[in-house]
Amino acid sequence: METNRILIVDDEETLCEILKLNLENEGYDVDIAFSAEQALGYNLKEYSLILLDIMMGEISGIKMAKMLKADVATADIPIIFCTARDTEDDMVMGLNLGADDYIMKPYTVRNVIARVKSVLRRTAAHKGNNVSTEKLSRLVVDGVCLDLEFKRCMVDGEEVKLARKEFELLAYLIQHRGKICSREQILNSVWSNEVVVLDRTIDVNITRLRSKIGKYGSYIVTRSGFGYGFRD
Repeated sequence: METNRILIVDDEETLCEILKLNLENEGYDVDIAFSAEQALGYNLKEYSLILLDIMMGEISGIKMAKMLKADVATADIPIIFCTARDTEDDMVMGLNLGADDYIMKPYTVRNVIARVKSVLRRTAAHKGNNVSTEKLSRLVVDGVCLDLEFKRCMVDGEEVKLARKEFELLAYLIQHRGKICSREQILNSVWSNEVVVLDRTIDVNITRLRSKIGKYGSYIVTRSGFGYGFRD
């Protein structure tokens, strides 16, 4: 069985070494980065999970998480925030970015290990559904196929013309299949470079997508007050 690789990103060197030792004792391969800048120099798509501190240098953990979620190659890597910031707003911000868990310092190593195991179990279960990826270049769900390299959408073997944001929105929802994504998450990932984007913009693109992908439009679900998702 393939060993899970974990990356710890934290500027507290002693803490990193303690976590690394204990996680390796649990059978994981563990690497350390003492800043987001250092971590971004690694081949991040090789990691099964990232333990990420929020309060770091020029690039914070929040900013690094946004960068990871905006990149197709790393968007699905689970993130656990480990931080001394313990306000509810910080927690909500982290989870809205797509983080899978949030641990507040000071914490016990036992707690961290339990959270890591839980997140990796959920990730493994999610990968067991019928969404397939081919070298991260295609997303396939039943009769819907997105070619991420050629930016082409096929529905039951026929090409469907999608506008750029429609394509990116559909890709994002499929990549996060089985969960409801908030409007903030979608805006941060799909419209991250836009100065002003209205919530209505998401609604309009969702409506167009449902129409364009035909019978698979019902796969896109709405949860009023929460956001959108692509169903299992």
